Amino acid sequence: MDLNGTAGLLGVPVDAVERVHQLAGDRPSAPLPAKADAPAILDRLAVPPDDAAEIIAGWPDDDSPLWTSELRWLLDRSIALVRADLGGYVWLPPGPELPRDRGLAWRHLYVYAYLALVDVVRGYHRDHGVPDAVSWATLADLGRNLAVDRRMRGEGWPVMQSWLTLHVRGAVYELGRLQHHRGDGAIGLHIPDAGPLTPAAVTASLDEGRAFFARHFPDERYAAFSCGSWLLDPQLREYLPEDSNIIRFQRRFELAPYEEPEGLDADVEVLRFVFRTLTTPLDELPRRTALQRAIVDHLSAGRHWQWRQGRFPIDAPAPEVAR
Repeated sequence: MDLNGTAGLLGVPVDAVERVHQLAGDRPSAPLPAKADAPAILDRLAVPPDDAAEIIAGWPDDDSPLWTSELRWLLDRSIALVRADLGGYVWLPPGPELPRDRGLAWRHLYVYAYLALVDVVRGYHRDHGVPDAVSWATLADLGRNLAVDRRMRGEGWPVMQSWLTLHVRGAVYELGRLQHHRGDGAIGLHIPDAGPLTPAAVTASLDEGRAFFARHFPDERYAAFSCGSWLLDPQLREYLPEDSNIIRFQRRFELAPYEEPEGLDADVEVLRFVFRTLTTPLDELPRRTALQRAIVDHLSAGRHWQWRQGRFPIDAPAPEVAR
């Protein structure tokens, strides 16, 4: 195929197309569900109505004029690329970031790839005895991320499209309040935007995670829980009370010495998570909560947030403060 021509028609760098071509090779893709079944599946995936309507309207039917040959190639090979790493657990961009303002096919191409992989990963889950309820709760992070991206006017998707490949490869599982991420010797913890981070909810999720991985992935040995997040930044203690949920969450972890993360800006991640915007001026951001005020005051003073790494033994008892 003409990689240079395909890249030009997609409006992306040629090396991004070459990467997809090399990683996907001639590996098998996977079909999308039937269009007639899509509304029910999107509902199970918690996709908001506005996004579901767009996804159905842009469906890659054989006769759809929205889907050019290069878009169909990218969809097929992105599915193959992700499917080839089923069971993997590192971040995996499914393909290049597309100019999403060019139409529904462009805007939701990686959503269609996700939908094609739902049955693939559910098969992987069944092979590991993962309950169907856990499968759907985990995969419904698609709807949560689409809602966030809509709120962010498209600013969130470049990160989300890679994040969501973890779900359809069997790497991430939503177990109560936290998402648990398979890894090398440690279960990584992610904190979705899903209500208060109460100590009781965190403890229950950790207990569920311990039992889940011992039961469904017995050949994998985990010695610790780990987390990388701005939520572990000790500077938050300058602003938040000691009995706040965030500070009590922090106290579970032993922090690694700080190192500037490569390719990650903690200030950006804080704004993304707390305010769901990357472009609103600081003096126009809301200040309704102690956390919002802390973020704005810290950045307004010319200071920066840190992305910190921490862990604690998997068999560590819940701290007294969290009971």
